[in-house]
Amino acid sequence: MRPIFGLSILLVSATAAGAQQRTVNTQGMASVTAPVVALTHVRLIDGTGAPAKDDQTVIIEGELIKAVGKTGDVQVPAGAQVLDLTGHTVTPGIVGLHDHMYYSSAAGGGMKMMFYSYPRLFLAAGVTTIRTAGSTDSYRELNLKKAIDDGASIGPEIVVTGPYLQGPVDGPLGMHALSGPDDARRMVKYWAEEGVTWFKAYTTISRAELGAAIQEAHKHGVKVTAHLCSVGFREAVALGIDNLEHGLLTNSEYNPAKQVDACPSGSSAVYSALDISSPDVQRTIDEMVKKKVSMTSTLAVYETGSPSRVPFDQRVLDALFPGARDAVALYYERGKTANDSVARKNFRKAMDFERAFVKAGGLLAAGADPCCVSAIAGYADQRNFELLVEAGFTPEQAVQIMTLNGAKVLGRDNRVGSVAAGKQADLIVLRGDLTKQPSDIRNVVTVFKKGIGWDSAKLTASIAGQVGLR
Repeated sequence: MRPIFGLSILLVSATAAGAQQRTVNTQGMASVTAPVVALTHVRLIDGTGAPAKDDQTVIIEGELIKAVGKTGDVQVPAGAQVLDLTGHTVTPGIVGLHDHMYYSSAAGGGMKMMFYSYPRLFLAAGVTTIRTAGSTDSYRELNLKKAIDDGASIGPEIVVTGPYLQGPVDGPLGMHALSGPDDARRMVKYWAEEGVTWFKAYTTISRAELGAAIQEAHKHGVKVTAHLCSVGFREAVALGIDNLEHGLLTNSEYNPAKQVDACPSGSSAVYSALDISSPDVQRTIDEMVKKKVSMTSTLAVYETGSPSRVPFDQRVLDALFPGARDAVALYYERGKTANDSVARKNFRKAMDFERAFVKAGGLLAAGADPCCVSAIAGYADQRNFELLVEAGFTPEQAVQIMTLNGAKVLGRDNRVGSVAAGKQADLIVLRGDLTKQPSDIRNVVTVFKKGIGWDSAKLTASIAGQVGLR
Protein backbone atom coordinates (compact mmCIF):
# COMPACT_ATOMS: atom_id res chain seq x y z
CA MET A 1 0.00 0.00 0.00
CA ARG A 2 1.31 3.41 -0.92
CA PRO A 3 1.17 6.21 1.68
CA ILE A 4 -0.87 9.28 0.84
CA PHE A 5 2.19 11.46 0.96
CA GLY A 6 4.76 9.59 -1.11
CA LEU A 7 8.42 10.56 -1.17
CA SER A 8 9.25 9.89 -4.81
CA ILE A 9 9.25 13.05 -6.93
CA LEU A 10 8.92 13.28 -10.69
CA LEU A 11 10.41 16.43 -12.13
CA VAL A 12 8.37 17.58 -15.13
CA SER A 13 10.42 19.76 -17.43
CA ALA A 14 8.39 22.68 -18.67
CA THR A 15 10.87 25.06 -20.24
CA ALA A 16 9.48 25.22 -23.77
CA ALA A 17 7.38 28.17 -24.92
CA GLY A 18 7.68 29.94 -21.59
CA ALA A 19 6.05 27.13 -19.59
CA GLN A 20 7.08 26.95 -15.96
CA GLN A 21 9.04 24.19 -14.28
CA ARG A 22 6.82 22.05 -12.04
CA THR A 23 7.52 19.40 -9.46
CA VAL A 24 4.67 16.92 -9.11
CA ASN A 25 4.52 13.56 -7.38
CA THR A 26 2.62 11.62 -10.06
CA GLN A 27 3.42 8.18 -8.59
CA GLY A 28 3.26 6.78 -12.13
CA MET A 29 -0.38 7.89 -12.51
CA ALA A 30 0.15 10.57 -15.18
CA SER A 31 0.06 9.78 -18.90
CA VAL A 32 0.74 13.26 -20.31
CA THR A 33 3.51 15.34 -18.76
CA ALA A 34 4.91 17.20 -21.78
CA PRO A 35 5.33 20.97 -21.30
CA VAL A 36 3.32 21.70 -24.45
CA VAL A 37 0.37 19.55 -25.56
CA ALA A 38 -2.08 19.80 -28.44
CA LEU A 39 -5.46 18.07 -28.11
CA THR A 40 -6.65 17.87 -31.72
CA HIS A 41 -9.87 16.87 -33.51
CA VAL A 42 -11.98 16.95 -30.34
CA ARG A 43 -15.66 17.69 -29.85
CA LEU A 44 -15.58 20.58 -27.39
CA ILE A 45 -18.16 21.50 -24.75
CA ASP A 46 -16.59 24.63 -23.30
CA GLY A 47 -18.60 25.03 -20.08
CA THR A 48 -20.37 28.25 -21.02
CA GLY A 49 -23.59 26.55 -22.12
CA ALA A 50 -22.82 27.27 -25.79
CA PRO A 51 -23.47 24.49 -28.33
CA ALA A 52 -20.73 21.90 -28.67
CA LYS A 53 -18.18 22.47 -31.44
CA ASP A 54 -16.69 19.76 -33.64
CA ASP A 55 -13.07 19.29 -34.75
CA GLN A 56 -11.49 21.65 -32.23
CA THR A 57 -7.91 21.94 -31.00
CA VAL A 58 -6.86 22.90 -27.47
CA ILE A 59 -3.24 23.94 -26.88
CA ILE A 60 -1.85 23.51 -23.35
CA GLU A 61 1.36 25.20 -22.25
CA GLY A 62 2.47 24.49 -18.72
CA GLU A 63 -0.49 24.93 -16.40
CA LEU A 64 -2.56 27.05 -18.80
CA ILE A 65 -4.68 26.80 -21.92
CA LYS A 66 -2.79 28.70 -24.61
CA ALA A 67 -5.28 28.56 -27.49
CA VAL A 68 -8.62 27.05 -28.50
CA GLY A 69 -10.10 26.89 -31.98
CA LYS A 70 -10.85 24.96 -35.14
CA THR A 71 -8.31 22.26 -35.95
CA GLY A 72 -6.14 23.62 -38.73
CA ASP A 73 -6.78 27.22 -37.74
CA VAL A 74 -4.91 26.93 -34.43
CA GLN A 75 -1.15 26.78 -34.80
CA VAL A 76 0.42 23.82 -33.01
CA PRO A 77 3.73 24.88 -31.43
CA ALA A 78 6.86 23.11 -32.60
CA GLY A 79 7.81 20.26 -30.30
CA ALA A 80 4.33 19.91 -28.79
CA GLN A 81 3.00 16.48 -27.92
CA VAL A 82 0.11 16.08 -30.35
CA LEU A 83 -2.83 13.87 -29.39
CA ASP A 84 -5.30 12.98 -32.13
CA LEU A 85 -8.56 12.67 -30.19
CA THR A 86 -10.99 11.96 -32.99
CA GLY A 87 -14.11 10.43 -31.44
CA HIS A 88 -13.53 12.11 -28.09
CA THR A 89 -15.20 14.96 -26.19
CA VAL A 90 -13.34 17.54 -24.13
CA THR A 91 -15.03 19.46 -21.31
CA PRO A 92 -13.76 21.57 -18.41
CA GLY A 93 -12.87 19.70 -15.24
CA ILE A 94 -15.84 19.26 -12.93
CA VAL A 95 -16.14 21.71 -10.03
CA GLY A 96 -17.90 19.73 -7.29
CA LEU A 97 -19.56 21.93 -4.69
CA HIS A 98 -20.73 19.22 -2.32
CA ASP A 99 -17.94 16.65 -2.39
CA HIS A 100 -17.15 15.30 1.06
CA MET A 101 -13.97 13.48 1.98
CA TYR A 102 -15.83 10.83 3.97
CA TYR A 103 -17.97 7.78 3.29
CA SER A 104 -20.36 6.04 5.69
CA SER A 105 -21.23 2.36 5.65
CA ALA A 106 -22.65 -0.04 8.19
CA ALA A 107 -19.63 -2.29 7.63
CA GLY A 108 -16.99 0.42 8.01
CA GLY A 109 -18.47 2.81 10.56
CA GLY A 110 -19.98 6.26 10.16
CA MET A 111 -18.36 9.21 8.38
CA LYS A 112 -14.94 7.62 7.91
CA MET A 113 -12.37 9.82 6.17
CA MET A 114 -11.21 8.71 2.73
CA PHE A 115 -7.94 10.62 2.36
CA TYR A 116 -6.37 8.01 0.07
CA SER A 117 -9.17 6.71 -2.14
CA TYR A 118 -11.39 9.76 -2.57
CA PRO A 119 -8.83 12.27 -3.90
CA ARG A 120 -7.75 9.78 -6.55
CA LEU A 121 -11.27 8.73 -7.42
CA PHE A 122 -12.46 12.32 -7.74
CA LEU A 123 -9.61 13.06 -10.14
CA ALA A 124 -10.07 9.83 -12.09
CA ALA A 125 -13.71 10.73 -12.72
CA GLY A 126 -12.87 14.25 -13.96
CA VAL A 127 -13.45 16.26 -10.78
CA THR A 128 -10.59 18.78 -10.63
CA THR A 129 -11.95 21.10 -7.91
CA ILE A 130 -14.03 20.23 -4.85
CA ARG A 131 -15.63 22.09 -1.97
CA THR A 132 -16.00 19.68 0.93
CA ALA A 133 -19.33 21.20 2.09
CA GLY A 134 -19.13 20.10 5.69
CA SER A 135 -16.12 18.59 7.41
CA THR A 136 -15.57 16.25 10.34
CA ASP A 137 -11.79 16.77 10.21
CA SER A 138 -10.97 20.22 8.88
CA TYR A 139 -7.31 20.13 9.94
CA ARG A 140 -6.63 16.99 7.94
CA GLU A 141 -8.46 18.47 4.97
CA LEU A 142 -6.33 21.62 5.20
CA ASN A 143 -3.19 19.48 5.35
CA LEU A 144 -4.31 17.38 2.38
CA LYS A 145 -5.11 20.54 0.43
CA LYS A 146 -1.59 21.83 1.06
CA ALA A 147 0.00 18.52 0.04
CA ILE A 148 -1.94 18.52 -3.24
CA ASP A 149 -1.23 22.21 -3.88
CA ASP A 150 2.47 21.56 -3.26
CA GLY A 151 2.51 18.67 -5.73
CA ALA A 152 3.28 16.10 -3.03
CA SER A 153 -0.01 14.24 -3.26
CA ILE A 154 -2.62 13.37 -5.90
CA GLY A 155 -6.10 14.84 -6.03
CA PRO A 156 -8.29 17.78 -7.00
CA GLU A 157 -7.92 21.31 -5.73
CA ILE A 158 -9.74 21.43 -2.40
CA VAL A 159 -11.83 24.26 -0.99
CA VAL A 160 -11.96 23.33 2.68
CA THR A 161 -15.15 23.80 4.68
CA GLY A 162 -15.10 24.25 8.45
CA PRO A 163 -16.73 21.83 10.89
CA TYR A 164 -20.51 21.60 10.67
CA LEU A 165 -22.45 24.42 12.31
CA GLN A 166 -25.07 22.34 14.05
CA GLY A 167 -27.68 22.71 16.75
CA PRO A 168 -28.67 19.89 19.14
CA VAL A 169 -27.25 16.49 18.20
CA ASP A 170 -28.22 12.95 19.17
CA GLY A 171 -25.48 10.51 20.05
CA PRO A 172 -21.70 10.71 19.73
CA LEU A 173 -21.56 12.31 16.29
CA GLY A 174 -18.51 14.13 14.99
CA MET A 175 -20.21 17.52 15.30
CA HIS A 176 -20.07 20.24 17.92
CA ALA A 177 -23.52 21.26 19.20
CA LEU A 178 -23.73 25.05 19.22
CA SER A 179 -24.82 26.55 22.52
CA GLY A 180 -26.09 29.78 20.98
CA PRO A 181 -25.19 32.70 18.70
CA ASP A 182 -22.00 33.61 20.56
CA ASP A 183 -20.76 30.05 20.22
CA ALA A 184 -21.50 30.19 16.48
CA ARG A 185 -19.46 33.39 16.16
CA ARG A 186 -16.60 31.90 18.15
CA MET A 187 -16.48 28.79 16.01
CA VAL A 188 -16.59 30.70 12.72
CA LYS A 189 -13.91 33.16 13.82
CA TYR A 190 -11.57 30.41 14.93
CA TRP A 191 -11.82 28.30 11.78
CA ALA A 192 -11.77 31.26 9.40
CA GLU A 193 -8.47 32.26 10.97
CA GLU A 194 -7.25 28.68 10.55
CA GLY A 195 -7.80 28.93 6.80
CA VAL A 196 -11.20 27.50 5.86
CA THR A 197 -13.12 29.60 3.34
CA TRP A 198 -16.63 28.13 3.64
CA PHE A 199 -18.88 26.91 6.44
CA LYS A 200 -21.87 24.61 6.26
CA ALA A 201 -24.80 25.00 8.61
CA TYR A 202 -26.71 21.82 9.34
CA THR A 203 -30.15 20.51 10.10
CA THR A 204 -30.89 21.58 13.68
CA ILE A 205 -29.25 25.03 13.78
CA SER A 206 -31.47 27.89 15.00
CA ARG A 207 -32.13 31.09 13.09
CA ALA A 208 -30.22 33.11 15.69
CA GLU A 209 -27.19 30.83 15.44
CA LEU A 210 -27.31 30.81 11.65
CA GLY A 211 -27.59 34.57 11.47
CA ALA A 212 -24.67 35.03 13.85
CA ALA A 213 -22.54 32.57 11.87
CA ILE A 214 -23.28 34.33 8.59
CA GLN A 215 -22.46 37.77 10.02
CA GLU A 216 -19.17 36.53 11.49
CA ALA A 217 -18.22 34.69 8.30
CA HIS A 218 -18.78 37.77 6.16
CA LYS A 219 -16.64 39.82 8.56
CA HIS A 220 -13.79 37.43 7.74
CA GLY A 221 -14.44 37.35 4.00
CA VAL A 222 -15.69 33.76 3.99
CA LYS A 223 -19.07 32.29 3.08
CA VAL A 224 -21.82 30.04 4.43
CA THR A 225 -23.91 27.35 2.81
CA ALA A 226 -26.43 25.04 4.49
CA HIS A 227 -28.26 21.76 4.50
CA LEU A 228 -31.36 23.05 6.25
CA CYS A 229 -34.35 21.62 8.08
CA SER A 230 -34.96 23.63 11.27
CA VAL A 231 -34.68 26.83 9.20
CA GLY A 232 -36.54 27.37 5.93
CA PHE A 233 -34.99 28.61 2.71
CA ARG A 234 -36.63 32.04 2.84
CA GLU A 235 -35.54 32.49 6.45
CA ALA A 236 -31.96 31.66 5.50
CA VAL A 237 -32.05 34.00 2.53
CA ALA A 238 -33.27 36.83 4.77
CA LEU A 239 -30.34 36.14 7.11
CA GLY A 240 -27.86 36.64 4.23
CA ILE A 241 -26.79 33.08 3.45
CA ASP A 242 -24.60 32.64 0.36
CA ASN A 243 -25.65 29.22 -0.94
CA LEU A 244 -28.15 26.45 -0.22
CA GLU A 245 -27.53 22.72 -0.54
CA HIS A 246 -29.64 19.93 -2.02
CA GLY A 247 -32.61 21.96 -3.24
CA LEU A 248 -36.29 21.28 -2.69
CA LEU A 249 -36.12 18.21 -0.47
CA THR A 250 -34.35 20.03 2.38
CA ASN A 251 -36.66 23.04 2.34
CA SER A 252 -39.06 22.49 5.24
CA GLU A 253 -41.06 25.71 4.77
CA TYR A 254 -43.76 23.94 2.73
CA ASN A 255 -44.51 21.43 5.50
CA PRO A 256 -47.66 22.40 7.47
CA ALA A 257 -46.14 20.78 10.59
CA LYS A 258 -43.17 23.16 10.55
CA GLN A 259 -42.51 24.99 13.82
CA VAL A 260 -40.03 27.80 14.44
CA ASP A 261 -36.41 26.58 14.76
CA ALA A 262 -37.44 22.93 14.59
CA CYS A 263 -37.38 20.20 11.97
CA PRO A 264 -40.95 19.19 11.18
CA SER A 265 -42.40 15.76 11.42
CA GLY A 266 -44.75 14.50 8.78
CA SER A 267 -44.88 12.60 5.53
CA SER A 268 -42.51 13.14 2.64
CA ALA A 269 -45.65 13.19 0.50
CA VAL A 270 -45.65 16.95 1.21
CA TYR A 271 -43.20 17.29 -1.67
CA SER A 272 -44.89 14.90 -4.09
CA ALA A 273 -48.10 16.96 -3.82
CA LEU A 274 -46.30 20.30 -4.16
CA ASP A 275 -47.04 22.54 -7.15
CA ILE A 276 -43.70 24.00 -8.27
CA SER A 277 -45.53 26.78 -10.12
CA SER A 278 -47.49 27.81 -7.01
CA PRO A 279 -47.00 31.33 -5.58
CA ASP A 280 -45.47 29.90 -2.40
CA VAL A 281 -42.72 28.01 -4.24
CA GLN A 282 -42.16 30.80 -6.74
CA ARG A 283 -41.72 33.26 -3.86
CA THR A 284 -38.86 31.16 -2.52
CA ILE A 285 -37.19 31.05 -5.92
CA ASP A 286 -37.71 34.77 -6.50
CA GLU A 287 -36.16 35.69 -3.14
CA MET A 288 -33.16 33.43 -3.77
CA VAL A 289 -32.57 34.95 -7.19
CA LYS A 290 -33.06 38.52 -5.94
CA LYS A 291 -30.52 38.02 -3.14
CA LYS A 292 -28.14 36.12 -5.45
CA VAL A 293 -28.25 32.97 -3.33
CA SER A 294 -26.90 30.08 -5.37
CA MET A 295 -27.98 26.45 -4.98
CA THR A 296 -26.18 23.11 -5.17
CA SER A 297 -27.87 20.25 -6.99
CA THR A 298 -27.11 16.85 -5.44
CA LEU A 299 -29.46 14.68 -7.46
CA ALA A 300 -27.24 11.59 -7.36
CA VAL A 301 -27.35 11.20 -3.59
CA TYR A 302 -31.08 11.93 -3.41
CA GLU A 303 -31.72 9.32 -6.07
CA THR A 304 -30.50 6.70 -3.59
CA GLY A 305 -33.77 7.29 -1.72
CA SER A 306 -35.52 5.85 -4.80
CA PRO A 307 -33.59 2.58 -5.16
CA SER A 308 -35.82 1.28 -7.94
CA ARG A 309 -34.43 3.93 -10.26
CA VAL A 310 -30.73 3.76 -9.28
CA PRO A 311 -28.78 2.11 -12.12
CA PHE A 312 -26.44 -0.75 -11.32
CA ASP A 313 -22.82 0.41 -11.54
CA GLN A 314 -20.13 -2.25 -11.36
CA ARG A 315 -17.49 0.47 -10.97
CA VAL A 316 -18.96 1.35 -7.58
CA LEU A 317 -18.75 -2.23 -6.36
CA ASP A 318 -15.18 -2.52 -7.63
CA ALA A 319 -14.15 0.58 -5.69
CA LEU A 320 -15.70 -0.43 -2.34
CA PHE A 321 -14.04 -2.61 0.27
CA PRO A 322 -15.70 -6.05 0.63
CA GLY A 323 -18.04 -5.24 3.52
CA ALA A 324 -19.44 -2.13 1.89
CA ARG A 325 -19.47 -3.83 -1.52
CA ASP A 326 -21.72 -6.59 -0.22
CA ALA A 327 -24.10 -4.06 1.35
CA VAL A 328 -24.37 -2.02 -1.85
CA ALA A 329 -24.78 -5.14 -3.99
CA LEU A 330 -27.75 -6.07 -1.77
CA TYR A 331 -29.09 -2.51 -2.12
CA TYR A 332 -28.97 -2.83 -5.92
CA GLU A 333 -30.74 -6.18 -5.79
CA ARG A 334 -33.51 -4.99 -3.46
CA GLY A 335 -33.97 -1.91 -5.60
CA LYS A 336 -35.40 -4.09 -8.37
CA THR A 337 -38.56 -4.64 -6.33
CA ALA A 338 -38.58 -1.55 -4.11
CA ASN A 339 -41.93 0.11 -3.47
CA ASP A 340 -40.76 3.73 -3.64
CA SER A 341 -43.37 5.49 -5.76
CA VAL A 342 -43.65 8.47 -3.39
CA ALA A 343 -39.89 8.90 -3.29
CA ARG A 344 -39.80 8.82 -7.10
CA LYS A 345 -42.43 11.55 -7.26
CA ASN A 346 -40.47 13.63 -4.75
CA PHE A 347 -37.35 13.19 -6.82
CA ARG A 348 -39.10 14.41 -9.95
CA LYS A 349 -40.33 17.47 -8.04
CA ALA A 350 -36.74 18.16 -6.94
CA MET A 351 -35.71 18.11 -10.61
CA ASP A 352 -38.56 20.45 -11.51
CA PHE A 353 -37.58 22.85 -8.71
CA GLU A 354 -34.04 23.06 -10.08
CA ARG A 355 -35.33 23.73 -13.59
CA ALA A 356 -37.62 26.47 -12.29
CA PHE A 357 -34.77 28.01 -10.30
CA VAL A 358 -32.52 28.21 -13.36
CA LYS A 359 -35.36 29.50 -15.55
CA ALA A 360 -35.88 32.34 -13.07
CA GLY A 361 -32.21 33.31 -13.31
CA GLY A 362 -30.80 31.35 -10.38
CA LEU A 363 -27.21 30.13 -10.27
CA LEU A 364 -27.30 26.33 -10.00
CA ALA A 365 -24.13 24.31 -9.39
CA ALA A 366 -23.72 20.64 -8.48
CA GLY A 367 -22.02 18.20 -6.12
CA ALA A 368 -22.07 14.50 -5.39
CA ASP A 369 -22.44 14.34 -1.58
CA PRO A 370 -20.49 11.05 -1.76
CA CYS A 371 -21.52 10.07 1.72
CA CYS A 372 -23.07 6.68 1.46
CA VAL A 373 -24.67 3.72 -0.31
CA SER A 374 -23.86 3.88 -4.05
CA ALA A 375 -23.05 7.61 -4.06
CA ILE A 376 -19.25 7.67 -3.92
CA ALA A 377 -16.61 10.15 -5.04
CA GLY A 378 -16.49 10.95 -8.74
CA TYR A 379 -19.01 8.39 -9.92
CA ALA A 380 -21.84 10.25 -8.18
CA ASP A 381 -20.64 13.48 -9.81
CA GLN A 382 -20.92 11.75 -13.18
CA ARG A 383 -24.38 10.48 -12.28
CA ASN A 384 -25.34 14.09 -11.51
CA PHE A 385 -24.66 14.96 -15.14
CA GLU A 386 -26.93 12.18 -16.39
CA LEU A 387 -29.67 13.26 -13.99
CA LEU A 388 -29.43 16.94 -14.94
CA VAL A 389 -29.97 15.93 -18.55
CA GLU A 390 -32.91 13.76 -17.47
CA ALA A 391 -34.29 16.77 -15.60
CA GLY A 392 -34.50 18.67 -18.89
CA PHE A 393 -31.22 20.54 -19.22
CA THR A 394 -29.29 20.19 -22.45
CA PRO A 395 -25.94 18.39 -22.18
CA GLU A 396 -24.19 21.73 -22.66
CA GLN A 397 -26.26 23.30 -19.87
CA ALA A 398 -25.56 20.34 -17.59
CA VAL A 399 -21.81 20.72 -18.20
CA GLN A 400 -22.11 24.44 -17.42
CA ILE A 401 -23.90 23.69 -14.13
CA MET A 402 -21.16 21.26 -13.13
CA THR A 403 -18.20 23.41 -14.21
CA LEU A 404 -18.46 27.16 -14.78
CA ASN A 405 -21.39 27.65 -12.41
CA GLY A 406 -19.52 25.92 -9.61
CA ALA A 407 -16.49 28.07 -10.32
CA LYS A 408 -18.69 31.18 -10.11
CA VAL A 409 -20.03 30.15 -6.70
CA LEU A 410 -16.45 29.72 -5.49
CA GLY A 411 -15.30 32.99 -7.07
CA ARG A 412 -12.84 31.13 -9.28
CA ASP A 413 -14.47 31.55 -12.67
CA ASN A 414 -11.65 33.80 -13.86
CA ARG A 415 -9.33 30.80 -13.50
CA VAL A 416 -11.31 27.55 -13.91
CA GLY A 417 -14.69 26.27 -15.09
CA SER A 418 -14.51 26.81 -18.85
CA VAL A 419 -12.22 26.03 -21.76
CA ALA A 420 -10.71 29.34 -22.86
CA ALA A 421 -7.26 30.75 -23.58
CA GLY A 422 -5.56 31.96 -20.42
CA LYS A 423 -7.47 29.69 -18.06
CA GLN A 424 -6.05 26.85 -16.04
CA ALA A 425 -5.72 23.65 -18.05
CA ASP A 426 -8.27 21.61 -16.08
CA LEU A 427 -9.91 19.40 -18.71
CA ILE A 428 -11.61 16.04 -19.15
CA VAL A 429 -11.02 13.86 -22.22
CA LEU A 430 -13.90 11.40 -22.73
CA ARG A 431 -14.50 8.71 -25.33
CA GLY A 432 -17.74 9.40 -27.15
CA ASP A 433 -20.15 12.30 -27.56
CA LEU A 434 -21.95 13.68 -24.50
CA THR A 435 -24.46 15.51 -26.65
CA LYS A 436 -25.73 12.20 -28.03
CA GLN A 437 -25.13 9.82 -25.13
CA PRO A 438 -25.08 11.29 -21.59
CA SER A 439 -23.65 8.06 -20.16
CA ASP A 440 -20.43 8.78 -22.06
CA ILE A 441 -19.60 10.98 -19.05
CA ARG A 442 -18.33 7.70 -17.55
CA ASN A 443 -15.81 7.11 -20.35
CA VAL A 444 -13.00 9.22 -18.91
CA VAL A 445 -9.62 8.63 -20.55
CA THR A 446 -7.43 11.48 -19.32
CA VAL A 447 -7.99 14.24 -16.79
CA PHE A 448 -5.83 17.34 -17.10
CA LYS A 449 -5.26 19.31 -13.91
CA LYS A 450 -2.97 22.30 -14.23
CA GLY A 451 -1.73 20.89 -17.53
CA ILE A 452 -0.74 17.42 -16.32
CA GLY A 453 -2.74 14.61 -17.89
CA TRP A 454 -3.71 11.96 -15.34
CA ASP A 455 -4.49 8.43 -16.50
CA SER A 456 -8.02 7.71 -15.31
CA ALA A 457 -7.67 3.94 -15.55
CA LYS A 458 -4.49 3.88 -13.46
CA LEU A 459 -5.95 6.13 -10.78
CA THR A 460 -9.06 3.96 -10.62
CA ALA A 461 -7.05 0.76 -10.38
CA SER A 462 -4.98 2.23 -7.52
CA ILE A 463 -8.04 2.58 -5.27
CA ALA A 464 -9.84 -0.68 -6.11
CA GLY A 465 -11.38 -2.15 -2.98
CA GLN A 466 -10.30 0.82 -0.85
CA VAL A 467 -13.40 3.03 -0.57
CA GLY A 468 -14.82 2.64 2.91
CA LEU A 469 -11.40 1.77 4.34
CA ARG A 470 -9.16 4.76 3.65
